[in-house]
Amino acid sequence: MSDHHRSHRPEPGSTALVHRVKGLSDRAIAWLFILPTIVILLAINIFPLIWTIYLSFTNYRVNRPNKAVDFVGLRNYERILSDTDIWITMQATAHFLFWTIFFQVLIGFALAYLINKKFKGNDLLTTIIVLPMMLSPAVVGNFWTFLYQPQIGLFNYVVSFFSGVDPSQFSMIGDVVLAPWAIVIVDTWMWTPFVMLICLAGLRSIPDSIYEAAECDRASKWRQFWTITIPMVLPFLMLAVLFRGIENFKMFDLVVQLTGGGPGSTTELTSINLKREAFEKWRTGYASAYAVILFVTVFGLASIYVKALNRVKDR
Repeated sequence: MSDHHRSHRPEPGSTALVHRVKGLSDRAIAWLFILPTIVILLAINIFPLIWTIYLSFTNYRVNRPNKAVDFVGLRNYERILSDTDIWITMQATAHFLFWTIFFQVLIGFALAYLINKKFKGNDLLTTIIVLPMMLSPAVVGNFWTFLYQPQIGLFNYVVSFFSGVDPSQFSMIGDVVLAPWAIVIVDTWMWTPFVMLICLAGLRSIPDSIYEAAECDRASKWRQFWTITIPMVLPFLMLAVLFRGIENFKMFDLVVQLTGGGPGSTTELTSINLKREAFEKWRTGYASAYAVILFVTVFGLASIYVKALNRVKDR
């Protein structure tokens, strides 16, 4: 037999494998392909979650691995929920969440509404606007730290120009009152383009025929805005709020670069406070309980919000 025929002769093992695969249903083959991914995801996500929940009921400290671990029940949870410092941190996080989301949605929708109107230089303006969200939070934090410097910071000179205050007499990131707003400004500058893109997708999903029908009915531009634009873009706005809310709840790197949680604990968000409990005070069991509380809070609020979002979409 020629070499050509020998090269195309199937080997016995491969033939058996082909027959075994042919004997499987499409569903079984699909599970065969995705099973390794599921196992990896379970190992990466589920096991750490279960381990964290277990540690939250103990007094375990990772810097004392040889010390006996005692089961303390709900004591860690009771201490966290009764700790006034934790609630102050929660208030700082709530302040950050509310104002960043408020400004990002307001400015992001306004920019999307503007860019949706075709004009010369539209594409160039869109590219310039989305540049901040492409930068690393660490880079953005360092960049704005220089802008906030009292002696050389451009931002302080701009503020002093309008207020008449000597720029060397105040610092946005060193003042107890101004520091939280300094973080709000930076996060809004960085992530408003993300909200803008979501709103822009919503605006461009509205068929022109709806506006044409409204004009035939002699509806004013203002009435079209409130009866057509807002209701149809609302699911996209709510989706943007959900994404930014979850992301900002775990905000860490940007705040650390700008203020480090200071001055004092004015800008110490829950993520920073959790890191200090876990990796500075080394109270691993206590920090695990803290993490579980935050997880349940975010998961619960997000679940309620998603149900509300689905109701709006189904209208």
